[in-house]
Amino acid sequence: MTSPLRIGHGYDIHRLQPGGQLLVGGVVVSETLSAVAHSDGDVAIHALVDAIFGALGAGDIGEHFADTDPKWKNAASDQFLTAAVAEAKAAGYAIANADLTLMAERPKIKPFKAAIRQRLSELCGAPVNLKAGTNEGFDAIGRGEAIAAHAVVLLVKET
Repeated sequence: MTSPLRIGHGYDIHRLQPGGQLLVGGVVVSETLSAVAHSDGDVAIHALVDAIFGALGAGDIGEHFADTDPKWKNAASDQFLTAAVAEAKAAGYAIANADLTLMAERPKIKPFKAAIRQRLSELCGAPVNLKAGTNEGFDAIGRGEAIAAHAVVLLVKET
């Protein structure tokens, strides 16, 4: 029996480096930092993609968009999320809602929360809640060396 509800969790973390642009949820949040990554390094989108694939029992982002594949070098992560949402739809599911937690000491996320929430909601076709915190100076995130995201997604069977 296929459950009418499926829950998935996703997590992503990237080191930060000087220069370039830092994207979070498809929104530029810094013009002086960027993520060390194969694609654009958007931790919010990567965590959401993993949560969707997790809910579907379809592996993880690396299995679908390998960081060893030159095709995905510097790729815009929104295309990963669009593909994951389409895969959920093809399996007969829609995103009911998503909950996302961003962890970053820098840059400060608060000024961008509304724009990030709006962009992610558009890409998911569902409400996305967004929370942001710091690690209070603890570990790489707290020292401003990294940014991370946790996401939980609820899929509901379409009728």
